[in-house]
Amino acid sequence: MQFNSKVLSGRRNVIITIFVLVGLVFVVRLFTLQVTDQHYKQLADNNALRFITQYPARGMVFDRNGKLMVYNEAVYDLLVVPRQVKAMDTLEFCNLIKISKETFIEKLEKAKTYSKVKASPFVSQISKEDYAKTSEVLFKFPGFYFQTRTIRHYPSSIAAHTLGDIGEVDQKQIDEDPYYALGDYIGKSGIEKSYETDLRGIKGLKVVMVDVHNREMGSFREGELDKDPQAGRDIYLGLDADLQAYGEKLMQGKIGSIVAIEPATGQILAFVSSPTYDPNLLVGRERGKNFNNLLKDPMKPLINRAVNGTYPPGSTFKMVIGLIALESGSITPGTIFHCNGPGTLPIKCTHHHGGSPDLANAIENSCNPYFYEAFKATINNSKFGDIKKGYDYWHDMTYKMGLGHKFDTDIPYEQNGNIPSRSYYDKFYNKRWNSLTIRSLGIGQGEVLITPLQLANIAATIANEGFYYPPHLIRAFGDSTAIPDNMRQRMETGIAQKHFKVIKNGMRNVVEGAHGTARRYKIDSISAGGKTGTAQNPHGKDHSIFIAFAPVENPQIAISVIIENGGFGATWAVPIASLMLEKYIRGFTKRPELEQRMMEGVVTYKEER
Repeated sequence: MQFNSKVLSGRRNVIITIFVLVGLVFVVRLFTLQVTDQHYKQLADNNALRFITQYPARGMVFDRNGKLMVYNEAVYDLLVVPRQVKAMDTLEFCNLIKISKETFIEKLEKAKTYSKVKASPFVSQISKEDYAKTSEVLFKFPGFYFQTRTIRHYPSSIAAHTLGDIGEVDQKQIDEDPYYALGDYIGKSGIEKSYETDLRGIKGLKVVMVDVHNREMGSFREGELDKDPQAGRDIYLGLDADLQAYGEKLMQGKIGSIVAIEPATGQILAFVSSPTYDPNLLVGRERGKNFNNLLKDPMKPLINRAVNGTYPPGSTFKMVIGLIALESGSITPGTIFHCNGPGTLPIKCTHHHGGSPDLANAIENSCNPYFYEAFKATINNSKFGDIKKGYDYWHDMTYKMGLGHKFDTDIPYEQNGNIPSRSYYDKFYNKRWNSLTIRSLGIGQGEVLITPLQLANIAATIANEGFYYPPHLIRAFGDSTAIPDNMRQRMETGIAQKHFKVIKNGMRNVVEGAHGTARRYKIDSISAGGKTGTAQNPHGKDHSIFIAFAPVENPQIAISVIIENGGFGATWAVPIASLMLEKYIRGFTKRPELEQRMMEGVVTYKEER
């Protein structure tokens, strides 16, 4: 078969044309990449450019009166790009940044493992003084450069558990949130953790040119690619810094907690856990060492006992017993139960206070038999059909009062406490139990456990006569953004207001009555209601407990105080709570002798065997 020469020539021309066009396309594209398109040029010139993360200032924290509690201080992180590290005087470099040669080698190898071409932290949080000395000669050490960021400072050194701390992110946190990169900081506890996304702000970027000596030569393309960081949001807490500091002084030498709440809002006024620590210890290059020391401390200062501690509430629980008994119609304010003092069975009273008290007298004298009988009358009430259904009713009512569950606001690491369920007793006693079997619940002992936060909320609920707002730390954002709805939701207990009035009057008699168990610490010109508690402790001396609110007519503060191994409620918890109430309402105290005795008093822990 023969081909026409003209046909072959035409095909050859087409093929040549196609190759020429393809070649032109490549030439144009290469010209674009290398000359016209600065984006690719920027990538190609990466060795001469430095991409610096601009870390935003973390939001500041103020107390309810505008007192600064947390602010930022500048520090400097030394970063390294391993591929750019050249021969240098390693000993001089190590002396400048105060590390050993072995540490230098270890850190450099770790950086190479992360990336040889990307910058990663080499030494974090270098002081201003060391930065000044090192930055002058940093050009001698290729591959290293400084990046500015901020760390937290706590001017008053109080409220460590509440404010929390920040630390470096781990790999899991980096994987879960693309905002974070190696070496970034994140809130680890307290409000730093709860409001991390609000406080952290938004990162910026700065692109600078560097010369062969690792010196910055100015912004790239006049800052066209730069992006300013956005500072985090400031936060105002409900905390009263002066009251918090005062509470921490009162709790020196003691193990326990103080929780104070503003009943009208649920804002926490004081959140004291003792022993405590200086929050500045968990800042800077010594953070790791200090954290380990605190972790090993046998007094366990890192535990926030206000929410992590769970205790039998003792006689403070009698208010809950009385309220549910009234609401269920199992008793009336005039109901009388016989008490024969220490000889009463099946639950004895701690003292003789008269033969047959009514409810108000039983509260004033903290009568154990009365409240056992009130508890028994509730769960055995014929209106429920049987004791199991009566117990379910009682259990549900305690839940509505904020017990046995977390509030789930902005307080991290809350414990539920424990209000045992019917199923628990069915399993434990093989369904053979009655009011006598679980009689200890009637006086706040047995399986019932409550956190100090929950106890303070009970005091606030009584002060409000039937409702509460979930306890929370935040008062407002600095930009006037409303706080989350779940912290402003009014929680109803389902118990009539008239019953709370009865209980409030009884609690007033505890403080102001002739036989009240807290009468020795009545506050001059300030009315208060309260209830003492002495909680049995299987590991040693009883815990001293007190809940209170003041003034009775228009409560501004509700409080719980727990002193571990403190004995009777009136020994330690009552005077400390009394001073706290006076300090908040009056602004100062008029009982210097009592104040000194509480601040200097030490409650030793001794486990009994």
